[in-house]
Amino acid sequence: MNKLEVPIELVRKYNMPGPRYTSYPPATQFTRELSFDLVGDCIRKNNEKARDLSLYFHLPFCESLCWFCGCTSVITTDRGKSARYIEALGREISLMKPMLNPARKVVQLHLGGGSPTFLPPDQLRRLGELIHATFTMAPGAEAGVEIDPRGLTREHLAVLREIGFNRASVGVQDNNPVVQKAVHRVQPRELTERVIGWIREAGFESLNVDLIYGLPHQTVVSFGETLDEVLDLKPDRFAVFSYAHVPWMKPAQKILKPEILPTAETKLELLKMTIEKLTSADYVYIGMDHFALPTDELALAQKARTLQRNFQGYSTRAGADIYAFGMSSISAADKAYWQNTKQLDAYQAMVESGNPAYERGFILNSDDLIRREVIMQIMCNLYLDYSALSRKLGVSVPDYFEREIASLDDLESDGLVQRESNGLKVTEVGRLFVRVIAMRFDAYLPKARERRHAMTI
Repeated sequence: MNKLEVPIELVRKYNMPGPRYTSYPPATQFTRELSFDLVGDCIRKNNEKARDLSLYFHLPFCESLCWFCGCTSVITTDRGKSARYIEALGREISLMKPMLNPARKVVQLHLGGGSPTFLPPDQLRRLGELIHATFTMAPGAEAGVEIDPRGLTREHLAVLREIGFNRASVGVQDNNPVVQKAVHRVQPRELTERVIGWIREAGFESLNVDLIYGLPHQTVVSFGETLDEVLDLKPDRFAVFSYAHVPWMKPAQKILKPEILPTAETKLELLKMTIEKLTSADYVYIGMDHFALPTDELALAQKARTLQRNFQGYSTRAGADIYAFGMSSISAADKAYWQNTKQLDAYQAMVESGNPAYERGFILNSDDLIRREVIMQIMCNLYLDYSALSRKLGVSVPDYFEREIASLDDLESDGLVQRESNGLKVTEVGRLFVRVIAMRFDAYLPKARERRHAMTI
């Protein structure tokens, strides 16, 4: 891909609150008013098939709180708490096992957090034992883990490779010492470079680096320096997230006073610089926050229009159901989503007493299923093939979405989409606004003033 020029005026125009569409309907629609016998029935019926599986384990522990963090985390230095939690995960797995079709293969495995590498190596090994005792990994399975360089040892990496992990995602956020101090995450550049060297020496097949723009004291110059420094490390992928300032949801963010945050104008310039710098360095802008080398699986899947999206972000593992374990984790299968309680004590008490830990969810109706497929095609593959989708969904897509397609006049005149006789194409510039495009097909989208989402750009 050639360098992508970012039109600031359009960014200003279309920067609005909106869902991230890791699911449709979004998790904001999940409800506690749900028969969990019905969820259990969905799980049992789902396991009548031998569909591929994607597993997610939420490991919430961190030694200290990064003040920008929007994750569900537990702050502690007590590894005894994580030891008990690992056994609780084992109990939750055992509750799933009687319903599991033994023919199902795991094609994707992910450890997220929190900081999975908070766990000492022996606890990571124990988790691996629990997973492999119940689930069968498919040949070539993708197994990714989020890594915090602070406190990481070579033994952590050796154990992760021993239990099958082959992809690493390293949290960096920003190399600038002033920014790091302001967000309570001091991580010297030299430490990051050393850990990335260890990861490569350990034989991990793929490396992703996480960065955040919009943090306190960031400038276009300072964040450009961070990007240049990380580009020198040549990761396979970048995830460059927009800092979402939502202190009404994450009280720790109240520490970050508005006067130290970049202005809205500076944040747009940070985004423009990031996209233009990475695409000029031959990274493909996948969409949303993600960039990948042209030879990476994400870029190849998007080119072939087989890219998927789930609660872990973009994925090349099509058709896999997600079984998620741990507090706050969200599972997805067929027509159902279910989410575990977000409270550590409640989660452990529920599974230790032999009960499922999910407390809310959503059962999709026929309209939800149709819209989910259309929205995910927009978000992932940047194209709607009306004929192919009509055959797959059993409806005439142009007729079913006549009103939504007609509403795209402004997006088309601004060059974000192209309406064709048999399809809808997201343009190169439209990649920036893919959430805005998807929102036109969302039956649950609140009015703009009522949305409690982060900004789309």
